[in-house]
Amino acid sequence: MIEINHLSKKYSKSNVYAVNDLSLTIDDGEIFGFLGPNGAGKSTTIKCLTGILPFTEGTISIGGVNLKDDPISAKKKIAYVADEHNLYEYLTGLQYVNFIADVFGVSERDRKDRTEKYAAVFEMTDKIKDKISSYSHGMKQKISIITGLVHDPDVWVLDEPLTGLDPKSSYQVKQLMHEFAKEGKTVFFSSHVLDVVEKICTKVAIIDKGKLITVCSMEELQEKKTNINLETLFLQLTDAIGGNDGTLDTL
Repeated sequence: MIEINHLSKKYSKSNVYAVNDLSLTIDDGEIFGFLGPNGAGKSTTIKCLTGILPFTEGTISIGGVNLKDDPISAKKKIAYVADEHNLYEYLTGLQYVNFIADVFGVSERDRKDRTEKYAAVFEMTDKIKDKISSYSHGMKQKISIITGLVHDPDVWVLDEPLTGLDPKSSYQVKQLMHEFAKEGKTVFFSSHVLDVVEKICTKVAIIDKGKLITVCSMEELQEKKTNINLETLFLQLTDAIGGNDGTLDTL
């Protein structure tokens, strides 16, 4: 579903690559965790993947569509829930959902059904007609998630999606991620909460200083559970606890 080949990104005022020669293949039906310390290149990669930022070198394909050659068709396949809320706060939640549905050409019937479904899931039915400016942080996160799903995307890109959510809503997001993957769609999930990543992801990649360090399946990690967990692997490979040369000897 996602094919990233030799992706590199250098910002105009920097001599250092924020992302350097990154290649990933992510299959249909995967919940793929994308990890790294602050400043590792995660957000840059995500913004290149979603078409927000141009990239310096390489190619990205979404469902077989090259992002540079046909950006509109590629972006139609993606939903992106960012770690920051860039919402039109003078609109109501429902107006905002309908605006995004218009952008993606969602029919009246489909948008109504999906909006009602996800508003009920996140207990927003009574609040969705209120102005976004009146929402709490958690409610803004919920409306971002509802908006992302209204066009029934093939790829769901989530950057710290559980921040600010209450426990019930966090649980619902994780359930939706599982349902999404069961339908053969792909979740690209970036988070610093490693316990959650380990429990729900099928595979993870770790990036540091703009370079991809490793890709590891959860199945492989769980087979070695007596010796290592995701947190230990992450800390060792990013030199946070020292004594590791960046190899996978611990596996």
